[in-house]
Amino acid sequence: MTRSDGFPTNAIVGWVRTLWLLQDKEKPDRQIMFFDLGRSEERMALHPEYKANRAETPPNLKAQVPWLKKITSAMGIPIIERQGVEADDLIAAAALKLNSEGHDVYIVSSDKDLAQILKPGITQLLPPPTANPKAGWRVLDAKGVIEKFGVTTEQIVDYLALIGDSSDNIPGVPGVGPKTAVKWIKEYGSIEKIIEKANYISPPRFQSILPKYKDLLNKNKEMIKLKDKLDVGMLEKEDAKPKELINILEEMEMQKAVKDAQERFGVKE
Repeated sequence: MTRSDGFPTNAIVGWVRTLWLLQDKEKPDRQIMFFDLGRSEERMALHPEYKANRAETPPNLKAQVPWLKKITSAMGIPIIERQGVEADDLIAAAALKLNSEGHDVYIVSSDKDLAQILKPGITQLLPPPTANPKAGWRVLDAKGVIEKFGVTTEQIVDYLALIGDSSDNIPGVPGVGPKTAVKWIKEYGSIEKIIEKANYISPPRFQSILPKYKDLLNKNKEMIKLKDKLDVGMLEKEDAKPKELINILEEMEMQKAVKDAQERFGVKE
């Protein structure tokens, strides 16, 4: 999956296929795309090592990102991105705004942080896992959150604060795993109540440990909680630009995608 001059196109090919697959399968009234522009400035201020464990974007993928954006825009899909603000925060704000306007919203993402905003009318569509692509696309709703994590959507922030999030380099309380966190949250309801009742916590070894991690847990909650009150604008539909899209696909030498685009938009060769 490279152009004749060696430029990589694997991500672009997968991107186009996935967008069209979702359009055909879900038939959405509109789609909106969100991109990260660096790490969250607010979270970095709280925890300078936030996401510091992540590897640099591979050069071949980085080179394709501008083209992914051009293709997305040409398909008529608005792009929302903001320097120093994470895509997940913008997604959460947009999903809640659209839902409040009466829309059913599907969030296409595998990020577990987004489970905190799922409710009737807001559902997460999980892409096939890299390790098991045969699992296919899966739907996660508020009920599914309880089945998957053992806690409600309202309790996800507390749950992740306790166990930490290795993918974001957020440390939890040492020795506290998912089963212990779920047990405490079910018994006491929140981190505040757990710390308040620390003298009664089981296993007993945590009775003296938990109070020492009060500040860490509060900081974790602030980092994990999505900034869902952001202003994301009007979120209007945009018109597709078929000829521009086809020109980009031709430039990428993606002949099958060119034919597919011609059929989708009724453009003659």
